[in-house]
Amino acid sequence: MDLKELQGERRSRAAGKLLPYVGYIIQSGVAFVLLFILIAFSAWYTSVLKDIPSGVPIRWIMLAALLPAAVHSSFRTYLQPADAVFLLPQEHRMHEYFAPAWIRGTVWKSLRLLMALLILWPLYIRTEESPKSLLVTAALLLGVKLLSAYGCWRELKMLSLAASAGYRLLRWAVGGLIIAAWLWQPFHKGMGFSMLLAAAYLAALAVPARHAVPWERLIAQEKVQSGRAQMLLGWFVEVPGRQQRVYFRRWLSRWGAGLPWRPDSAYRYLLTKSFARGDILGIVLRLGVLALVLEWWNRGSLVGAGIYLFFLFIIGVQLSALSKLHGESFWLTVYPLPENSRSRSTVSFVFRAHLAFALALWLPLAAGSGTLLRALGSLAAGAALVLIVRTRLGRKMRSVGDDDF
Repeated sequence: MDLKELQGERRSRAAGKLLPYVGYIIQSGVAFVLLFILIAFSAWYTSVLKDIPSGVPIRWIMLAALLPAAVHSSFRTYLQPADAVFLLPQEHRMHEYFAPAWIRGTVWKSLRLLMALLILWPLYIRTEESPKSLLVTAALLLGVKLLSAYGCWRELKMLSLAASAGYRLLRWAVGGLIIAAWLWQPFHKGMGFSMLLAAAYLAALAVPARHAVPWERLIAQEKVQSGRAQMLLGWFVEVPGRQQRVYFRRWLSRWGAGLPWRPDSAYRYLLTKSFARGDILGIVLRLGVLALVLEWWNRGSLVGAGIYLFFLFIIGVQLSALSKLHGESFWLTVYPLPENSRSRSTVSFVFRAHLAFALALWLPLAAGSGTLLRALGSLAAGAALVLIVRTRLGRKMRSVGDDDF
């Protein structure tokens, strides 16, 4: 059995399943939105470079932007549940199957890292008193990327889940310390510390016991990554067979417990629990944190208001994806829900959550140094955007019909 050929066939098959939806994504106007965002960002970044404010914490900005790009690692293996049985006799040769996935994932994420570095570099050399060399910085970051990719693969093979989680935290700490030492310390000290820390991290990775092939963990990870790709496509077109990853979030376990136990609130209860334990909550929270940081940085200008409206729109798009949840649930066809209950509950839930984000993201603008009229105008524009999203979602769900969700 040619394992490299098998891996290539599965990768081509997975890409072939997603390719037909690309046309629908383009037709949805997302290409024009991305082009507009690129042009707007380029104009804003150019204006910042022409008139850089004093006291820009460029080292912290570089660390915050480059650390996730350098340390985050993941691999698409395209393993299937049956592989734990039928490929088990080939376990001693599975490195032939996994090597292309590891290389491909590392190369693509390295290109993303270099792109982030090149975008930040003009700001860095204009604000840093003694900037480092671009080539040496890129080489060091690529070294961190290779180290993190190797560490991530070793984590997946560890017998203990607790050890895997601990080494994941160690990987992020090592990557952050190496990048911070390079940004804050002189050349020789930063390079020497980085090499010693990398050697100690590699030695630590050899300690935990490991599986030869962690079949169940890799199969579960592939299912999660495939579900994320389908969820992304689900923002633009109906994708059959989408699955959402379920997270155990104890701190949100009581959310929805106060809803009345009646048929007209049953779907709202289900939607609340699904949102609390699904991917969409994590996505919108990360977007919200990023928006708060950028707004606080630009709170005294119209750029802050633009950032507020842009992120509020993106969060609205993410929340609207809740209308696609449980579209193929058998139990919703059995349980006697009132007519249009799912449509009303979904629109109401999305509207309330979107409005809460609109108020929370407005706080940096309200506390900024701009005028009160500008802050109130931003809030009014945000409220109008929330109403527009609510109206469009309600119209869409009414046109499709409750029975099709």
